[in-house]
Amino acid sequence: MTAPPTGGTRAADAPISWPVWRLALVMAFGAFMSQLDTSVVNVGLGTIATDLGAGLGDAQWVANGYLIALGLSLPACGWLVRRYGAGPVWLASLGGFTLTSGLCALAGDIGWLVAFRVAQGLTAGLLLPAGQTVLGQAVGAHRLGRVMATLGIAVTLAPALGPALGGVLLHLGPWPWLFLVNLPLGALALYLGVRHVPRDRPAVRPASLDWPGLLLVAAGVPLLIYGLSAWGARGVSSGGSGSGFGGGFGGALGPVAAGALALAAFARHARRTAHPVLDLRLFANPAYAAATATAALTGAAMFGATLLFPLYFQLGRDTGVTGTGLALIPLGLGTALLLPVSGRLVDRFGGGIVSVYGGLAAVATTVPFALLRMDMNPAVVEGLLLLRGMALALAVTPAGIAAYQAVAPEQLADATTQVNILQRLGGALGGTVFAVVLTARLPLGVEGAFHTAFGWLTAASVLGLAGAVWLTAAQRRGRRAEGG
Repeated sequence: MTAPPTGGTRAADAPISWPVWRLALVMAFGAFMSQLDTSVVNVGLGTIATDLGAGLGDAQWVANGYLIALGLSLPACGWLVRRYGAGPVWLASLGGFTLTSGLCALAGDIGWLVAFRVAQGLTAGLLLPAGQTVLGQAVGAHRLGRVMATLGIAVTLAPALGPALGGVLLHLGPWPWLFLVNLPLGALALYLGVRHVPRDRPAVRPASLDWPGLLLVAAGVPLLIYGLSAWGARGVSSGGSGSGFGGGFGGALGPVAAGALALAAFARHARRTAHPVLDLRLFANPAYAAATATAALTGAAMFGATLLFPLYFQLGRDTGVTGTGLALIPLGLGTALLLPVSGRLVDRFGGGIVSVYGGLAAVATTVPFALLRMDMNPAVVEGLLLLRGMALALAVTPAGIAAYQAVAPEQLADATTQVNILQRLGGALGGTVFAVVLTARLPLGVEGAFHTAFGWLTAASVLGLAGAVWLTAAQRRGRRAEGG
């Protein structure tokens, strides 16, 4: 299965029925909740530490534990979907996420809060890939772009709105409101899900769970994410005292090395196992391999920049936390506005060529931050962020959709899991590189440091563009092979 051909009357032009759109909106609701939770809670870590009598380092595990748990549950998603069905897995994970949100609000000390956050992360990790699988099974590959873009809107808007919402909640009430806000949202999503999400179970029972493979991936992914994130965070917290790429890496080297070894061991294990927990044979498909690589590279540029831009406002433009959250809204808004157009273009022309134009626009809208003065007009900054958000809508989401279009329906659960894992790893790596580069340059001047860091972000965007060119070529070869 390859990207849709261009020209003529095709299935890509067929209308999508209201029940499918309704299903997409329900899936987007769940994705929005899980993505919003991360950015909302991160705003309140200082308040949580003060109220619970804990150190900021202990409170940081409220965020780290959640992220690690996301990486723990992701590898099992494909098998769970094959065993129980995508709809039941999505409903169960949404119910667990809502329940653990309430438990987090009731936590009486930092230990219990971290434990409940880990449980919350385990459930949240299943929501996005299971929701993507539900949608992929509801529509044909040539109409996937339009419905997947709905999920993309939720995933993009949530981090943009989260900091501002978190600041408002902390202004109006105590920290438990950061979690209690999920209860009415979760109850509504569950009600809609029970009514409209299909709960068909697979006709063929899958092989038994690959426990050795699951343990290797479930250890490797969180260790890599944690190690990379810790390296970047230590660099930023050092306030410019780090020394290049080695600064702050000592404590992160162990987790990064252990994670890489675990994933390498899994790759070896998967080649010798008939039914591995993640089917790496999908990468034998050139279009899928190119699409997942592009998704990881563009993920590094997009998610890594979520660390760089807040620091740009706080350190470079002396903006407070709430003001920074408000200033970043145009970035998410631009992506959300253009995603519906992006999805339609993917259905019509294929994800590769759309990602190429998006990659070009992403490079063009990043270069000014690497060249212009820090005190440039705020209207210019906000306009560039809006345009960059639009560029990301064309660069990032189409690559993931192209990966899902490249596989057979029965392989979709594995594809959604693998793409989500690679995007998270890419984001962690991008954030680390940008943080360490920025830290190394800060002693020489704030403006020069940000110019260098944005130069690296431009380079990462160029790599994403190169991946999109590769993807376009792979899709064209696939279409020629089908035609021949």
